[in-house]
Amino acid sequence: MAPPAPPPSRVFAELDLAPSPAPEGRVEPAALPGREVHVSGSAELSARPDRARVSLRLGSRKEAAVAARSSVSRRLQYIAHTARLHGIPEENMTVTEDFSRVENTYQMEAEVCIIFSDFGKMQSVCNLLIEKLGTSVTINPPHFYHTPEAIDALRRQVCVTAVGNTRRKAQEVCQLFGQALGKPLLIKEEETKEWGGHIDSHLSLSADSQTLQERIQNATAYASCRVFAVFEIKGKENRRSKLP
Repeated sequence: MAPPAPPPSRVFAELDLAPSPAPEGRVEPAALPGREVHVSGSAELSARPDRARVSLRLGSRKEAAVAARSSVSRRLQYIAHTARLHGIPEENMTVTEDFSRVENTYQMEAEVCIIFSDFGKMQSVCNLLIEKLGTSVTINPPHFYHTPEAIDALRRQVCVTAVGNTRRKAQEVCQLFGQALGKPLLIKEEETKEWGGHIDSHLSLSADSQTLQERIQNATAYASCRVFAVFEIKGKENRRSKLP
């Protein structure tokens, strides 16, 4: 989804360029009453997903219940061992088991969900499991998403960036007229927008044919912010040396 075009920037300046009387022919750098610069600015940032969930399915159907359970249990132990070797915390792995009787056989099925914060480590784990377990395990494509903390960080960062852009714009306007920028009198967040990104959901709408990078790109979140600010304008100090 293409991001919307950023709003046009606006700059309004109230500049009193008439010389102000001051002792000894100087204009002090303190702000003068009624001298302000009004500026609006914007920023747009993006954040790649910070989590990925991988679902693995495995099962076994045997005439004996113990054999069916044992077959799945051995593979589950190997998956857990591999995850631990790669530094995956136990709380980031959940296992769901289902045992049933189908006609004259016993069927054992299991699903393992692993959450990764390191996508390189995710690829290493999946590649090793495919190599060692082969077709006895089905690994679904990863689902990428953002944690609430990552979205909150994106919102704060885009606002702070917009304020910084606005201040730099006001500073350039003042320099154009030979003035110095003073302290802010008002900073107002006028508009924020968010689009794209995936939430923490077990369902992924992405097509299985997508590459890993395409999935990450489709899960990337975007945010824009426009702010309005008012700054004081300070008169520049007269740097000419005083006559004796």
